[in-house]
Amino acid sequence: MDNKKILVMGNEAIALGAIRAGVRMAAGYPGTPSTEILETIAKQNDGRIHVEWSVNEKAAMEVGAGAAYAGARTLVTMKQVGLNVASDPLMSLAYMGVKGGMVIVSADDPGPISSQTEQDTRTFAQFSKLPVFDPSSPEEAYEMIGEAFEFSEKYNTPVLFRPTTRVCHSCAAVTVLPDPEIPEPEGFIKDTMRWVIFPRTSYLNHVKIEKRNEELAGILSRYHGNFVYRASDLGETGENKPVPEGEAGIRKGIVASGVSYAYTREVLKGAVPVLKISTPFPFPEGLAKEYLETLDEVLVLEELDPMVERELLRVAGKYHLPVKIRGKLTGDTKNAGENSTESIAADLEHFLRKNQEPASREESLQPGNGQEEAGGMEQPELPVRPPVLCAGCPHRASFYAVKKAMKGKKAVFSGDIGCYTLGNAKPLDMVDTCLCMGAGVTIAQGLHVIEPDAVNFAFIGDSTFFASGITGVVNAVYNGNDIVLAVLDNSTTAMTGHQPHPGTGRNIMGDVAAKVSIRKILEGIGVEHIYEADPLKLGEAIETVKKAAEDTGVRAILFQSPCIAAAKPRPGYTVRQDVCRKCKVCIRELGCPAVVTDGDCVSIDSSLCYGCGICAEVCPFDAIEQVKADKDSQGSCIKEGNGGES
Repeated sequence: MDNKKILVMGNEAIALGAIRAGVRMAAGYPGTPSTEILETIAKQNDGRIHVEWSVNEKAAMEVGAGAAYAGARTLVTMKQVGLNVASDPLMSLAYMGVKGGMVIVSADDPGPISSQTEQDTRTFAQFSKLPVFDPSSPEEAYEMIGEAFEFSEKYNTPVLFRPTTRVCHSCAAVTVLPDPEIPEPEGFIKDTMRWVIFPRTSYLNHVKIEKRNEELAGILSRYHGNFVYRASDLGETGENKPVPEGEAGIRKGIVASGVSYAYTREVLKGAVPVLKISTPFPFPEGLAKEYLETLDEVLVLEELDPMVERELLRVAGKYHLPVKIRGKLTGDTKNAGENSTESIAADLEHFLRKNQEPASREESLQPGNGQEEAGGMEQPELPVRPPVLCAGCPHRASFYAVKKAMKGKKAVFSGDIGCYTLGNAKPLDMVDTCLCMGAGVTIAQGLHVIEPDAVNFAFIGDSTFFASGITGVVNAVYNGNDIVLAVLDNSTTAMTGHQPHPGTGRNIMGDVAAKVSIRKILEGIGVEHIYEADPLKLGEAIETVKKAAEDTGVRAILFQSPCIAAAKPRPGYTVRQDVCRKCKVCIRELGCPAVVTDGDCVSIDSSLCYGCGICAEVCPFDAIEQVKADKDSQGSCIKEGNGGES
C-alpha cells in the first residue's frame, strides 16, 4: 500500500498518520467531530497498539501520560469541550513534560454543528503554553500528525493537534508513505525530580517553558507548514516576487489558518500573496515579520478566535510596522460560526475591491458577493431540519412516562449531553436545563436546595453516567440531597456513533470486557431506592415513576431499553383508518417522526417505524395496532375523489 493513493476521511487520515508514526497507545472519549480517529486505529490495529475508550477525557489523558512517561508514542483524542474535562492533567503535563511523543487531538467544531460551544483549541494552547498544529486538509493532517509526534519527542512536551469539523469529515486522496523506523519504548525510568510535581520544580519548569517557546517561535518560522503561497498565471511558484499593488496603490496580502487556507486557495484569483499559518502557537514570528514588511494591509482568515489576528497585531506593534491588520477585530470577517468557500469569497471580494472602506458584513453576504453558483444561479435556501429523537427511541417513552407521572405536580427536569438532550423539543418539552456532561445530576441538587417543594429529576445516559455522572451521585448521597436520578440506559453511546462503554461488556477492539453494573455502582455509593423500568411498557413505567417520586433522598430509576440502532426492530404499527377519529393525540403527545399527517389523516410511515408501540398506548380510541403479516392493515390515508394512497 506504500506510495499509493487512498480515499479517506480526514479522521481516518489522522489515524493512519498516527499508526505510521508508531503510536503504541491510543485513548480517548467519543465526541463529534473526533470519534472516527480512535475507531480507525482500532480497525487497523495489528495488535501492537493498545486502544481504549476511556471513561472520560481526563482518564484518557492520564492513561496516555503514563504510556508517554515510559517512552511510548501516545495519541489522546477528544473534541474541544472534552479538553475542558482533561485540562487538569494537561496543565500539569505542560510543566512536567513527557518522554515518548504525546499528541492530543482536540477537534474543534465551528458552527457549532454538534457542540455546546465554539471553543478554540488554539487559544487553549496559548493558555497552557503548549505547541499546537492546525492542519488545513486531510492530506496535510496525514503528514502533520507524524511531524507532531517528532516535535513532541524532540522537545519533551505534549503537543496539541487541532483539526476542525470540515477537516475531520471531508474526504481526500492521501498518498500513503512508507513507515519510518521507530525504536521500541525505553520503559519507565524512576526520577522523582522529573516525574513528581512540586511547587519548586513547577516554578523552574515554567521558566524553562517560557524560554523554550521563545526559541520555538524561531524554529517554527522555518517549519515547512508555515509558508507564503504565491500564484501567477503561469502556475504556482515559491519565488520571492514583489507584491503586486492594487488599483489604489496599496499592497495587500492574506493570512489564513486551518481549513480557511483551503477555502482561500479555492476562491482566490490573482497573485495576492497568502501567508499560511500551521502552528498558531508558538507563533512563527520571524516569518510573519518578513511577510508584513512587504505589505500595507492584510486580511486574516481564520475560524473562531482572532488568535492569528492578535499575533499579527503584536508582531506589527513590536517591530513598528506600518501595516493595517483586518479581520474579526475590525469587523471585516465574522466573529462566530464556521467559514466556507462562499463566506471567504465574500470577505476577499470586500478586501480586494477598489473601495478601501470596508463594507458591512450584511452587504458582503448578499447574493452577488460570492454567494452565487457558477452561471449566475442563486443557491436555494436549504430546508430546516431540526434534530429530533429517532422514531422508536426508548428515550421518548422514558420522558413521556415521567411527564405523565408528574402531571399536575411541581417538577423540574435537568438534562444532560447526549441524544436525550433532544427531549427538550416539543411536544415532550422535558429538558429544563442542560449545561455540560454530568452537570444535570449536580444542577438538580442545587435547584432542590433552593426549591425543596419541587421534585427534581436528573436525566443522564448510561455512557454519560460512567463518564461524569458518578461524582455527582456521590455528592448527592453525601450531602443528603433529594433528587430522582433517571438513567436512560440504551446500552450504547448512541449520539456519537454507538461506541461501547463500561456497561456494554465489550471494548473498542470488540473483545469481551468486564460489564460494569450501574445498579451495583449506585448501591455501593449508598443509593437505597433503585427502581428498574422498561419504558416501552408505558403503564408500568408511569407507575414506577410515581413510586420513585413519592420517596425521599437520592433515588434512581433505571430506564432500560436498547437503542433502536442496536436492537432488531419489532413489528411495526399502523393506523386503522376506519377507527381513527383524527384527534391527533398521538402527534401532539409524542412528536414521533414516524407518525405523519396528510391533511386531517394520520398514518404511520412504515419505513421509519421501529415498533416501540408507544403511540398505540397513547391513542384514546385504540386506532393504532401492530401490523400483522397475514392481514391488510388499511393504514394508509385514502384521499377523497381518487381513491389513491397519500
